[in-house]
Amino acid sequence: MWINKIKINNFRNYKNEEINLNKNINIFYGENAQGKTNIIEAIFLSSMGKSFRAKKDNEMINLDSNNSIIEIEYEKKDRDGKIKIELGNKKNIFLNGIKLKKLSELLGNINIVIFTPDDINILKGSPKERRRFLDIMISQLKPNYIYNLNLYLKTLEQRNKYLKQIREENKDENLLNIWDEKLVEYGTIIYRYRKEFMEKIKNKIKDIHTKITDNKENIEIEYLTECDSKEKYLKNLTERRKLDIIKGYTTKGIHRDDFIIYINDKQLDIYGSQGQHRTAILSLKLSELEIIKEEIGENPILLLDDFMSELDGNRKKHFLQNIEDTQVIITCTEEIKLANENILIYNVKSGKVFQK
Repeated sequence: MWINKIKINNFRNYKNEEINLNKNINIFYGENAQGKTNIIEAIFLSSMGKSFRAKKDNEMINLDSNNSIIEIEYEKKDRDGKIKIELGNKKNIFLNGIKLKKLSELLGNINIVIFTPDDINILKGSPKERRRFLDIMISQLKPNYIYNLNLYLKTLEQRNKYLKQIREENKDENLLNIWDEKLVEYGTIIYRYRKEFMEKIKNKIKDIHTKITDNKENIEIEYLTECDSKEKYLKNLTERRKLDIIKGYTTKGIHRDDFIIYINDKQLDIYGSQGQHRTAILSLKLSELEIIKEEIGENPILLLDDFMSELDGNRKKHFLQNIEDTQVIITCTEEIKLANENILIYNVKSGKVFQK
């Protein structure tokens, strides 16, 4: 799988730009705030239907315009494709000229793995960051996952609203049974997907991490959930009902899942060094890359937003060994030299891209 052309119109600081890419390594370098990450964002948007950094779509529209268009042409082993996204009063997504009705119809057409400096927060930050990592990986492989996740989150929002109405307006508490049953229905499906992919990560990450650390570190990953059966799930909701009413939100459910990483039997987020965190996130992301490759039968596209600077020589060597036959799109502040002949290098200045 690879992207051969990107067209950007009124997106972020770009007015009208067309960029041709090669199948291997593409490097975009330049000073900060020139527009390098915006290219990564446009690709991510075309893959996932939303940004990895903007909360609202209109944040991505050029300040001098009311709408924006991103077009991406790509090739897979069995077909070619073109994705077009229009941002304006509303977002329109087209696949090969046909307007899509649901986000799930977009997912899986362009498979990506993204590395950013903020990815360290997946392991250092809140459980929300780790759930987001799982959601991004699973949804582009199993579109039904995001469909059920959205139904779950909508139901959760409705239940939370009703909890506050019980507390403040003395509404009938028994009506919560309706939302509880739906949460269990959707949540159990989400759990099965997450459990399956956590097992896949476990099977990949140990070998990858051992190689990166030259057999010095053993890594383990543990999935934490209280919703591994319908009976247990419903029991949790019932037993916590009084507390949920007091708090005004649902305190148990799949929306509170987490996973923990251990290095040499010590919990990483408590005892791990900065270097161990970097190595662990590298292992986690390379596991994601291998899982996607096995699922779809070809390599996903690798997006590296100012990530190579985070790696020392040894990590960089092991990383490059794991991305052969993969299209890589790299952003960095200074031009970097890699031992690969199939490289295109671009300089980015003030929303303009110049091929060297």
